[in-house]
Amino acid sequence: MRITQDKDFELGYTEITALDGIHSEMMMDFGVLRLNTGMEFADDKQLERVFVLLYGEIEVTYDGQTIRGKRETYTNDTIWCVNLPKNVPAVIRGVAEDSQVVIVRTENDKLFAPAVRWGDQIVEEVRGKGCMNEAGTRIVRTAQDKRLTPDSNLMFGEDMHYPGKWSGFPSHSHAQPEIYFYKFYPENGFGLLRLGDEGVLLEHNDTVLIQPDKVHPQVAAPGYAMYYLWVIRHLDGNPYLSPDFEEQHLWVEQPGAKYWPDC
Repeated sequence: MRITQDKDFELGYTEITALDGIHSEMMMDFGVLRLNTGMEFADDKQLERVFVLLYGEIEVTYDGQTIRGKRETYTNDTIWCVNLPKNVPAVIRGVAEDSQVVIVRTENDKLFAPAVRWGDQIVEEVRGKGCMNEAGTRIVRTAQDKRLTPDSNLMFGEDMHYPGKWSGFPSHSHAQPEIYFYKFYPENGFGLLRLGDEGVLLEHNDTVLIQPDKVHPQVAAPGYAMYYLWVIRHLDGNPYLSPDFEEQHLWVEQPGAKYWPDC
């Protein structure tokens, strides 16, 4: 399901999904917080929370301490994020004019230690290089998964697409709900997503809700860099560990795969 944003986000918090409301089947609160200098947002919900700084500069106060995060751009800079358990309230304060933060919340009774992750704590890699004639080459940044953060119920990271490139191919699916949030450079760019048996147009500030067991490969239009934040909600007794691939497409990654018929 595609959720569009026809104009810039308003100052304050814009709710996109809610655990106890709209799109509750995703099992997550998901929204975008936009702050100007000096604006504050208090979050004391009894839920696990992740704050992902997209751009700008903010301060986050929790447990009697204040930490500052800065990110010039989501295209070139790695992730800066905070992960808090349900028993730790927090206040986010805008330091730079026009800072944007994605907030994700979900149920989790584990009282893990609060964590700030950035720099070397983010796993950044180039995937797809040397395969499929470079059709799927992209930058992938992983902040949380079951190996890195075993007590969290949220797995998340970012993909930064080079123009005209694919991700999520060979097509895969998984049993856990997932949310994608998009930005494009330039902002009038677009991409296309196969969601199950449907085609979905992707534009700047769109959100896509990925239901369990639906394949979701996607491609950026030539000339336009495509960024997306991805968040997977682990299921109790069934955390995300690896995807299920469509077997009929796995051949494309085999050494010596032939993509064009001989004349």
